[in-house]
Amino acid sequence: MNKTILKRVFASGAKDFLRGGAVSAATVLIMTVTLSIIGALIFLSALLSYTLGVIENKVDVSVYFVTTATEQQILAVKGELEQLPQVASVTYTSADDALAAFRQRHANDQLTLQALDELGGNPLDASLEIRAKDPSQYEGIVNFLSASPALSPGGTSIVDRINYAQNKDVIDRLSVAIGATREVGIAVVLVFALASILIAFATIRLAIYTARDEIAVMRLVGASDAYIRGPFLVVGVITGVVAAVIALLLFIPAAWYTGMQTASWLGGFSVSGYYATHALFIASVLIGSGIVLGAVGSMLAIRKYLRV
Repeated sequence: MNKTILKRVFASGAKDFLRGGAVSAATVLIMTVTLSIIGALIFLSALLSYTLGVIENKVDVSVYFVTTATEQQILAVKGELEQLPQVASVTYTSADDALAAFRQRHANDQLTLQALDELGGNPLDASLEIRAKDPSQYEGIVNFLSASPALSPGGTSIVDRINYAQNKDVIDRLSVAIGATREVGIAVVLVFALASILIAFATIRLAIYTARDEIAVMRLVGASDAYIRGPFLVVGVITGVVAAVIALLLFIPAAWYTGMQTASWLGGFSVSGYYATHALFIASVLIGSGIVLGAVGSMLAIRKYLRV
């Protein structure tokens, strides 16, 4: 198909889209809703990833040692842990440092400080705070500590306790919540995507029926199948692009307003800032999705109802 024919196909498709009037507008509206949901899921996914990252940075596994463990023994354990490929960092806190931090946290609680002084010693244990490169790797680290316990000269383990159980529960709940949210979002997108395809399908079907006499004449004078089908495919693509542009424009005030209203409780995540820095990516996804939805609806209608 040469350039002249391509121009005619695109021009004919654009005219058919404009002549569609209310039907074209309804198709654009439904597809705009679908693409807006896809865009909203992009923002939601970014927020969930950001939230997960923040929580991951706060969650760690702490290993507490018995009070008889020496600093040399604890640092030996620290060195072994740092050799593990799944460990991101290991921080040592001595018993004295833990006591100082405890006193600072309870500086205004004189009753607690008085009770601590009455003990006549330091009841707190030295500890190692372990951060894994991925939350799923904490279990392997704990298993390593259990399988290769650090022993005192007397042959007993110097590890008093590991606070993995409660942190594991938090991580697992968060992972389940994020997974469920994404699954529900994908299901909603699929439902609206199907609706958009069906609307585009019906629109093209109506256009084919309206132009049936014109199509018959074109067929009689020797027009190729591609030339006859081309304008209808162009209508679907134009519908998708227009819907994507509208959705992108709607996201500008929506992202700004949402960012203003939620800045205080999203933990530092800026909706408008994310849109500004990822505008090209979001535009590519929405325009690409719009073209695919429009083209698929058009091709289905052409295949089923256009007899050439």
